[in-house]
Amino acid sequence: MPRNCMKESSSPKENEIFLWRMDLPNKERRSPENSPSSSRRCCSSFKMFLVALSFAYFSKALSGSYMKSTITQLERRFDIPSYLIGVIDGSFEIGNLLVIAFVSYFGAKLHRPKIIAIGCLLMSLGTFLIALPHFIIGRYKFETSIRLSVNSSSSLSPCSLSSAEPSTSSVPSTGCEHESRLSMWIYVFLGNILRGIGETPVQPLGISYIDDHALEENAAFYIGCVQTISVIGPVFGYLLGSVCAKIYVDIGFVNMESISITPGDARWVGAWWLGYLIAGFITLLSAVPFWFLPKSLPLPERRLSKYSPERNSFIKDSALLEHKYQADEPANFLEMAKDFLPTLRSLLGNPVYFLYLCVTIIQFNSLIGMVTYKPKYIEQHYGQSASKANFLMGVINIPAVALGMFSGGVIMKKFKLSIMGAAKFALGTSLLGYFLSLFFFSMGCENASVAGITMSYNGTESLFMADGSLRASCNAACHCPEKNWDPVCGEDGLTYVSPCLAGCRTSHGSGMDTVFEQCSCIGVGNQTATAGQCNNRESCHRIFPYFLALSVITSFIISLGGTPGYMLLIRCIKPQLKSLALGFHTLTTRTLAGIPAPIYFGAIIDTTCLKWGHKKCGGRGACRIYNTAAYR
Repeated sequence: MPRNCMKESSSPKENEIFLWRMDLPNKERRSPENSPSSSRRCCSSFKMFLVALSFAYFSKALSGSYMKSTITQLERRFDIPSYLIGVIDGSFEIGNLLVIAFVSYFGAKLHRPKIIAIGCLLMSLGTFLIALPHFIIGRYKFETSIRLSVNSSSSLSPCSLSSAEPSTSSVPSTGCEHESRLSMWIYVFLGNILRGIGETPVQPLGISYIDDHALEENAAFYIGCVQTISVIGPVFGYLLGSVCAKIYVDIGFVNMESISITPGDARWVGAWWLGYLIAGFITLLSAVPFWFLPKSLPLPERRLSKYSPERNSFIKDSALLEHKYQADEPANFLEMAKDFLPTLRSLLGNPVYFLYLCVTIIQFNSLIGMVTYKPKYIEQHYGQSASKANFLMGVINIPAVALGMFSGGVIMKKFKLSIMGAAKFALGTSLLGYFLSLFFFSMGCENASVAGITMSYNGTESLFMADGSLRASCNAACHCPEKNWDPVCGEDGLTYVSPCLAGCRTSHGSGMDTVFEQCSCIGVGNQTATAGQCNNRESCHRIFPYFLALSVITSFIISLGGTPGYMLLIRCIKPQLKSLALGFHTLTTRTLAGIPAPIYFGAIIDTTCLKWGHKKCGGRGACRIYNTAAYR
């Protein structure tokens, strides 16, 4: 029904009631007066909301991306496998799942800016809770055979020491009883759930607020800007992860000269907790502006005209539902609850909406799984440190996504794409992006040469032994503990799991300057080995730039269709169902993609592990080395 068909003879009060009945359920009665001062106030408040929502998107994206940048740090710190990291990562979606449908439905009828502010406070609290285990858990201890004291003059003999102490890992360490009763990663799990609950109102209520109060032709551009800011957040999130990954986890509490591992070592744990404190403070600041925003704004004068015929053709029964609640009476929660199921049934009865829902569930399964483990993939497959992997994600990959989403919004505005045009554009970019992704299979990289795991001790035969025996004739007399991971690089270019398994009998130096000598398994040169893994995977370094280039291109192309696809979602439904539609879309994609994808991706990755670490109290810990071919 046209919204400008008021009778000229009608009184101002009747015209006001007419406009109010034609408006969305979550809008209050608006003054028919359109004075310049009122328009300026409306414009100012709307701009403030855009800035506040952009900052909220930035803060939630920053903390979310920082979480993904710390997955290897959390694995090593809490000695947990990848599938359990997937459970922790998916707990954010679990928190969302608990309240998303009700927040989207009831929140649309209440004070949306203040509900978003409460959500930001909860996100901040959850982020602080994630950092809590660092302050209540003991200092991080890693396996090492290296003498830590610079002043010590005693000669370390790994082989003879191991014969005296056959299996240090079999003897439970002090404090194991307390550790077995309480797993510290539970705090991270609960904090991430709280983050998910707090994030719930930001997207559906924020986007619907913009679409309600912006001109229809400008809504796509505004939403594109907000979504672009949300993609800039991960840039800073990954850069923050890169900085924190370089800092040792117990910085300020230990003598750094005694630390015998580098950021590239599989045992290194960065200051993961520091980034969560910073992200929590930023999220806390994002809540402030929403407390000063009004519940609703007057509609722009041009919004009083009817919607486009094409948009109405997508909306089943395009006549707007009449407002059921008096504007000057408080909303009745019981009445709203009774209308929930019929409203949801009406929403799912829209075939365009339902099909779009199915498509995004499939897309999000691949995208969420890839984004969650991509930094880890770069670390394990191409031999990069966690700090460098996060840095590259932040400065190369994420900006390409931001540019793609912004460009998609600009293209839609410039070429005035219709709903069908937006659908075709999103389809084309998705198909092209996924086709290009197939080329990742060709960018292979050889496994690291580790004696007894991927290579025989004489270096002539390729092996793929997952937790097999590491014994050989050259180290049989040493009685080494096979569960420890304390790699050394031999003169022959092979990495050995420990100095003992390399057959080393003497050593000199301390820390990273330790040199092991008389290593019976090293048959070349002076039979010496140095601390750390060998870094001689030449083909990996050559192909890595091509991997990055293809990653940037595919990310840009796929994200081009993000904003047009999003506009398709909110334009194919009844205007009064926007908040519920966005919320239910978020609910289903997170339930069927956000929660399971990190878990089953992590479980599949775990099957490619060749050498597991072990907890000090017994049991399997984090993986130390993967079969890169199977991982890819």
